[in-house]
Amino acid sequence: VQLQASGGGLVQPGGSLNLSCVASGDISTITDMGWFRQAPGKQRERVATTCRGDNTAYADSVKGRFTCSRDSGENTMKLQMNSLKPEDTAVYLCVAIGTVQGPHPYTKTYWGRGTQVTVSS
Repeated sequence: VQLQASGGGLVQPGGSLNLSCVASGDISTITDMGWFRQAPGKQRERVATTCRGDNTAYADSVKGRFTCSRDSGENTMKLQMNSLKPEDTAVYLCVAIGTVQGPHPYTKTYWGRGTQVTVSS
């Protein structure tokens, strides 16, 4: 499974961005997808996981401002970010959880390269 994130950029406080993550490869093995972010000098932080309607779990810091969704084909995930704040500045990474099939199936985590979001006036 490969993940490619896009849509980042420079935006003023209060602005919006819509990130996309496209999964390719054996996407049938994916069981969950989500977004994380990492700001300089800080630990990686969960932004949204599961991304399936009411089952989506958001970090408290983004609730009410960010919306995560997946398309019906399940290979594209979006993160609509509104009312952006300077503290939202980070590299945003999409992540997928998959099951590697075989005699002993196991869970594997896949990370995309990320897209930079900068919120500044």
